[in-house]
Amino acid sequence: MSTEIIENLKKEIEGFKSEIKAEKIGHVLEVGDGIARITGMGDIARPTGRVLSVRVGEELIGRVVNPLGDPLDDRGPIFSAESKETYFPVERLAPSVMVREPVNTPLHTGIKAIDAMIPIGRGQRELIIGDRQIGKTSIVIDTIINQQNDTRHSTPICIYVAIGQKESKIAKIVATLKERGAMEYTIVVSAPASQPASLWYLAPYSATAIGEYFMHQGKDALVIYDDLSKHAWAYRELSLLLRRPPGREAYPGDIFYLHSRLLERSAKLNKENGGGSLTALPIIETQLGDVSAYIPTNVISITDGQIYLEPELFYQGLRPAVNVGLSVSRVGSAAQTKAMKKVAGRLRLELAQFRELAAFAQFASELDESTRHRLERGRVLSELLKQPERTPAPFEMQVILMYAGTRGYLDDVPPEKISETAEALLAYMEKMHEDVLEKIRTSGELSQEIETILKNIIEEFKKIVK
Repeated sequence: MSTEIIENLKKEIEGFKSEIKAEKIGHVLEVGDGIARITGMGDIARPTGRVLSVRVGEELIGRVVNPLGDPLDDRGPIFSAESKETYFPVERLAPSVMVREPVNTPLHTGIKAIDAMIPIGRGQRELIIGDRQIGKTSIVIDTIINQQNDTRHSTPICIYVAIGQKESKIAKIVATLKERGAMEYTIVVSAPASQPASLWYLAPYSATAIGEYFMHQGKDALVIYDDLSKHAWAYRELSLLLRRPPGREAYPGDIFYLHSRLLERSAKLNKENGGGSLTALPIIETQLGDVSAYIPTNVISITDGQIYLEPELFYQGLRPAVNVGLSVSRVGSAAQTKAMKKVAGRLRLELAQFRELAAFAQFASELDESTRHRLERGRVLSELLKQPERTPAPFEMQVILMYAGTRGYLDDVPPEKISETAEALLAYMEKMHEDVLEKIRTSGELSQEIETILKNIIEEFKKIVK
C-alpha cells in the first residue's frame, strides 16, 4: 500500500507545473502631460523587455499611423497574423563613416528653382527654412508627388511626418497625395496638435526608424519632418515638466543633440552595405525671417545646406520664394544630372546679378546697354522659375526650359508672357519631338548632337508662335 502511495506521489510531482513566475514590476507615482513617473515596487508598471521600438515593414506603405505605429486611417490593422514581426528601435546610432559613400544620385523635386540651382541628392540632409505660410510644406508635398516622374531612378519610399499640425491640414495633405497617386509609395506619421507633447517628441524618431528599415533593405527612402521647430517646442515642454533647467532662449542645454542625433541617421550606404539611402528634408519655421535664432542656427549647422524662402519674394509673387543668395546645397552638382548641370550652370550667377542690379537700377535715370540686357534676362529667368503649387515638372522638361532661358531664346518675350510661352514650348516638344525628350530622359545628358537638334526645334517653335 505504501509503495502505491509513493508511486502516485512521484507521478504527481513529475507532472507538476508551477504557476509562479518572476517579473520586474514597478509603481506608477504620477501620470500627467504625457509623462509617467515610475519607481520602486508595485503591481501596475511592467517592462516589455525591449527598448522603445516601432514595428516596420512593407505593409506600412500607403498608411497613416501615429508615432507608435498604430493605424489612424480607419483601414483596419496594418499587419496580418502572417506578417513577419520586425521592430526597429526608435533611437539608434547613425551609420558610421566607413559604411557610407558620397551622395551622387539626384532626388528630383520637380521644382525648377531647386533642381537647377540647389540640387538635392539621395542621402542628403537639406533644410527648408522660412516664415510661416510662405510655401514650405508645398515644396515637400510637390517633391513627394514628383517622385513618380523620375523614370531613371527607383521611386523612393516617402515618409511625411506631421508634428503639431492641425488634423484638418494633415487630412488635406493625405487627400492630395491620394488624388495624385503618391500614397502608393508614401507613409504618413501623424502627431497632430491635439496629441500630447510626448508624441510630438517621438514622431520624427519613429519615422526615421521606418525609413532606416527601407534603407537597410537596399532601397531609397525620403523622410520629411514638418516641422522641427514644433519638435523643439515639445522637447522644451517635456524638459520643463521633468524639471530640467532652461538655458539660451529657454531651451534645455542638450537641444542641439535632439536634432543632431536625428539628422545624422540620414545617409547613403555603400554597395557592401546594400547601397540604400535615407534622405532628410527637415523644415524649420523662422520668426520674421530671423535665421540667426537659436533653433534655426542649430539645424543649419547640422544639415548639408538650406533652401531659404523669403517673405518679401513671396509677397512680390515670386513663388516658390527661394532666395538664391542664402540658399545652398553643400553636395552641389555631385547630385545633379549632367544635362541640368550643363544648362543651369550660369543660372544662379545671372539671377544673383539681376537681384543686385535691380536694387540699384530703380535709382538710376539712365542705364547702359549691358546693364539693361542683364536686367531683361534676369526678369525672364525669374518669370521662368515661377511655378504654381502641385505642378512638379519632370527633369527633361526642366532641361528644355532652362536651356531656352539661359541661352537667350526667350529674351524677346515680354515677362508677362513667359509662363504662357514656356507651356506652349513644352506642349510642342511633347507633341512633335517626344523622341528628343526621351533621349534626355533616359541618358540624363545633353550631348552636342541633342543640343543642336534642340536649338533647331526652339528656333522652329519661335517662328510658329510669332
